[in-house]
Amino acid sequence: MAAAGTFLSTGLGWAQGIPATNGGAPAAAAPVPAPAPVPADTLAASGASPGVAPLAAPDAAAAGLDHLAAATATLPHDLSPWGMFMAASPVVQAVMIGLALASVATWTIFLAKSLELSKAKRKARASLAALEQARSLTQAAESIGFEKTPATAFLRAVIAEAHQSADAPSQEGLKERAASRLERIEAAEGRRMMRGTGILASIGSTAPFVGLFGTVWGIMVSFIGIAKSQTTNLAVVAPGIAEALLATAIGLVAAIPAVVIYNGFARSIGGYRAQLGDSSAAVLRLLSRDMDRRALPRTVSKAAE
Repeated sequence: MAAAGTFLSTGLGWAQGIPATNGGAPAAAAPVPAPAPVPADTLAASGASPGVAPLAAPDAAAAGLDHLAAATATLPHDLSPWGMFMAASPVVQAVMIGLALASVATWTIFLAKSLELSKAKRKARASLAALEQARSLTQAAESIGFEKTPATAFLRAVIAEAHQSADAPSQEGLKERAASRLERIEAAEGRRMMRGTGILASIGSTAPFVGLFGTVWGIMVSFIGIAKSQTTNLAVVAPGIAEALLATAIGLVAAIPAVVIYNGFARSIGGYRAQLGDSSAAVLRLLSRDMDRRALPRTVSKAAE
């Protein structure tokens, strides 16, 4: 019984953390090693106060803080159009520069062609008024003068055709030949006035797609950066996508005015060609009158030259 009691008391003592007794006498406790002192320079580097052991942060938390700090350090702070242009990739920058040059070309053509078309319309109106008041081809040539206009070209062509047909046995085909000459002059003048507007059509049709190419390329570069940084934080992802979308915006800025200006020029040039048609018809009426009067000019007058 005594041995059993001793074994029971020993087991209970180990279970409760009490040193086991041997026959009622307390057993000597095992010595506990003291913590090793932390060097002072290590404490100073870690920012811990002397006498307090520093607590080691978990590896995952430390890695997350380092990653956040790196992402914040590379995050651009200037989200203005110029700042986004400077932060964009070289391909996107090249697309933006090309679209900007296309926009400059659009407005340059608009100013130059507007002045040219306005001047041509003013001259066509004055020439048409002179042709309407004239009674013969010779009088019309004298009233229009030496200024180079489509009306002057009409008169010169008709007088030249009358001179070349002077020895013809019949004058029945003179009007048809003269009308053919006037039609070709009118078509050539219309083509001359349309010169340069094809660039507007090209810019209006291709600029959105060029801007879309820059956007796709910029978003692709942004996704590659997201994969490298291993973060989906919106503050890190948004600037790169905004830079890419800026290319599409510039493409629309270049395309929309080009389409509007091209359509405006098409309507305006159509009106100018209608004025040329009226002048051509007036010259044919003068030719018909001279044929009925048998007073066709046989030489090209100086005014028509």
